[in-house]
Amino acid sequence: MDFEDFVQDLSSLDVISKDNQKIAVKLKGLPLQYANALRRVCLNGVTVFAVDTVDVIENSSVLQDEGLAHRLGLIPLTTDLSRFNEPSKCECQSETGCSNCKVMLVLDSGDSDVTRTVLSGELSSEDDSIKPTSEHIPIVQLAPGQRIKIECYAKLGRGTDHAKWNSANISTITDTDKDDVKILTVESTGALDPEQIIISGVDEVANRIGQFKEMIDKVEA
Repeated sequence: MDFEDFVQDLSSLDVISKDNQKIAVKLKGLPLQYANALRRVCLNGVTVFAVDTVDVIENSSVLQDEGLAHRLGLIPLTTDLSRFNEPSKCECQSETGCSNCKVMLVLDSGDSDVTRTVLSGELSSEDDSIKPTSEHIPIVQLAPGQRIKIECYAKLGRGTDHAKWNSANISTITDTDKDDVKILTVESTGALDPEQIIISGVDEVANRIGQFKEMIDKVEA
């Protein structure tokens, strides 16, 4: 079976187990090279949202601006692929982006008289569909009198560019007793439903194979 046949017959994807975070599926009759390509794309080739730029308005914490921006970038964000475009494919074609390809999140810790930890749940998004997957991820600890105030801009990206855009924590292929059956296991970061990662991964591999064939045809011509 080649990958085009596999795409046309997704019934060959038998779900073994699935929950909100992890899915395991059987791949029947799919050559190892295609199965491994799908595994890799599910790990870091499906687009998800992540904080890309941070404007620091105030930061009197012990954490430097660069460290603060790094931590914010690694917070997984829920992602809606149906409503937003990759920046390179957005009609705006702007370096600053638009409402169709970026989302702003803000955080103002305010003043406090006690030592406390600022958590991801304090990030406020301009779009309810793009927000931290958990409200309990620590960002920075503030001492009395310290404060952070920031504006973040999130966009779609791929883990091949930076790990903060990885769509999955793990993506593995294991063999079974049958030669033509392999098991693909994908654990989501929470940005996307694990089933959606696999479906988007299949589309992405199919697109890449199509682009490669077009390049070969041009060379041969």
